[in-house]
Amino acid sequence: MAKQIQAIRGMNDCLPADTAKWQRVESTLRQLVASFGYQEIRTPIVEMTGLFKRAIGEVTDIVEKEMYTFEDRNGDSLTLRPEGTASTVRAGNEHGLLYNQEQRLWYMGPMFRHERPQKGRYRQFHQFGVEVYGLATADIDAEVLMMSAALWAQLGLSEHVRLELNTLGSSEERAAYKEALVAFLEQHVAQLDEDSRRRMHANPLRVLDSKDAGVQALLAKAPTLMEFLGEESREHFDTLCELLHAAGIEYNVNPRLVRGLDYYNRTVFEWVTDSLGAQGTVLAGGRYDSLVGQLGGKDTPAVGFAMGIERLVLLLDTLGKFDDLPAAVDVYLCATGDGAVAAGLQLAQELRQTLPGLKVMSHCGGGNFKKQMKRADKSGAVVALILGEDELKQGLVTVKPLRGGEQSQLSRDELTEALASLVQA
Repeated sequence: MAKQIQAIRGMNDCLPADTAKWQRVESTLRQLVASFGYQEIRTPIVEMTGLFKRAIGEVTDIVEKEMYTFEDRNGDSLTLRPEGTASTVRAGNEHGLLYNQEQRLWYMGPMFRHERPQKGRYRQFHQFGVEVYGLATADIDAEVLMMSAALWAQLGLSEHVRLELNTLGSSEERAAYKEALVAFLEQHVAQLDEDSRRRMHANPLRVLDSKDAGVQALLAKAPTLMEFLGEESREHFDTLCELLHAAGIEYNVNPRLVRGLDYYNRTVFEWVTDSLGAQGTVLAGGRYDSLVGQLGGKDTPAVGFAMGIERLVLLLDTLGKFDDLPAAVDVYLCATGDGAVAAGLQLAQELRQTLPGLKVMSHCGGGNFKKQMKRADKSGAVVALILGEDELKQGLVTVKPLRGGEQSQLSRDELTEALASLVQA
């Protein structure tokens, strides 16, 4: 027997038992962004490697350790996309969608990072993201946060997530802060872990994101970026906070919050949960006003967020939010006797056409009546329809409830009316 081939580690199959959960989440996301007037953009999975090096930053874990990069037959360096924003900006620049225009976009699809697989974090993962271009004011920052808050409400998660908020100021303000931060870190270099010492000069803001407890204790004494903000950056952040307050969205200002990608400025945020252990961030984003110009376009203000769908599905599953998922089948049609199989297939199709949304499974593969009823019960259907020689002669269909209720015989018209209540909205 040939050796069985298995999936690549960290790249998982989504089996039928789980796809209904994903479909509910994806449907909710699509309806949400449509209600805000956002449009979908779809970009290739493979991009030129330079796109991500320029956008994300070379001194980041993603570029240094995690990207799936390879050389194609033409000698070009290509990379499986590790995130969606850089590709969206590249597409916007390439097709003239961004300069002097307003775009409100969303995307959903697979991303790839070669990191250690763990629960809720995989090498192929799926991301949903929102990107807004051409608006520099704090009201659009507030809108994307209101959109994310609306998502939690629709999914029943509002009580299980909280908003962490910060501002990174302008590039000039960050440069001044970085200088002060580096000076502080140099005075305490012996207390830094290896990663922090390596990043101290190349990307000092990432030290603020260190997971080392000793480094975090040291940073409590470090200068904060808030001390270096100018009037314009402060006003932007204060306006955002006022808008969130007016919308009833609670938040915590976290001066240590930075994002793992280099292109962020001003507003940064994370929605976090305590229900998934260490993997607490379920949605994150912020403003990235310099990225469009950095990737060859004209300077364009931008703001957005992204979230991992695997982690969201895991959170919903952990909290029992999928317990009310409908069965994959509403009606199971059993047919026995001469002529009944053909008549049964036709009846099933008539029901699907008459009642769009009704999920009808026809028994196939033969077998006696007892076997067919076992299959009907196993399918999860609410009712079984039985079509035999007697039913064909009388022009009736036997309706047998599978989850409690009395069996009956109905005409075709009566059957359609009886099954209408099973159609999912």
